[in-house]
Amino acid sequence: MRALVVVNPAATSTTAKMRDVLVGALASELKVDVAETAHRGHGRELGARAAADGLDLVVTLGGDGTVNEVVNGLLEKGPGGHLPTLAVVPGGSTNVFSRALGRSRDPVEATAEILASVRAGRIRTVSLGTASATGTGTGTDAEDGWSAPRWFVFAAGLGFDAEVIARVEAQRARGRRSTGALYVQEATSAFLRGRERRRPAMTLRTPGEAAVAKLFLCLVSNVSPWTYLGARPVNPSPEASFDTGLDVFALGRTNPVGMLRVLRQALAAQPRLRGRGLYRGHDLAELEVTADRPQGWQVDGDHLGTATGLRLRSVPHALRIVS
Repeated sequence: MRALVVVNPAATSTTAKMRDVLVGALASELKVDVAETAHRGHGRELGARAAADGLDLVVTLGGDGTVNEVVNGLLEKGPGGHLPTLAVVPGGSTNVFSRALGRSRDPVEATAEILASVRAGRIRTVSLGTASATGTGTGTDAEDGWSAPRWFVFAAGLGFDAEVIARVEAQRARGRRSTGALYVQEATSAFLRGRERRRPAMTLRTPGEAAVAKLFLCLVSNVSPWTYLGARPVNPSPEASFDTGLDVFALGRTNPVGMLRVLRQALAAQPRLRGRGLYRGHDLAELEVTADRPQGWQVDGDHLGTATGLRLRSVPHALRIVS
């Protein structure tokens, strides 16, 4: 079996020694080539090349950003049975996609699990999502003003969550390490000091439902949980699954007490989210979010600039994954 291992050397928990150990383990049973990402977007280039070369397997060693880039490369020309299967070794700070697949958080143990699954032929096909944006900074290239679709594996969003991600990325650029505490710090600051929750600008439209206006957060999930604070799952859309369509969780104007109530519900062992100004949708084939003014947008925890609209679609049976 021919495999490409895509390594992000800058990933939070990836070291050169760890990479050598994991690649050695994979090479004991697979015909392995290794490529390190050298710049933003390089993972996408490597994924596209792996698909074009007809490789059997692509293994990512990095965080969710590395996974997203490789998936966008693999699916550059759309889903199909000819595509390599994907396997994910956790090497970032959060590793939402890997953990959603049931992988161990330890990279060495996760590699052993992947090899065992390859030997046993345990492969599953999962649904993914696509997001197209319009408005300032989206790099639109279609005639209707919407950008080319970007694939996401676990989440996309417009508004508050993207603002928090942008703040964390700015701190990381200054040398801070990405941790749960840093996300909590920046989320608290954005909520208390930001204007968006006081003047919500977004409207959500889903098929067959009345539009929901005056939202400041709109998070679309393809899997549950949405993210983690260390070992603690954050679960605003507990019914989301790789086997269904997209789920949406949205919030309108709220105060600090109301936000704390929502967060407590999302962190519960059995989340039951409800309350004033809260909207949820499950198993959606498509949805659209628009905004009166530019909002940040993100896919799989990667801030992509600002937009005044997102179109999101579920694509069933999009990619084969080592399970």
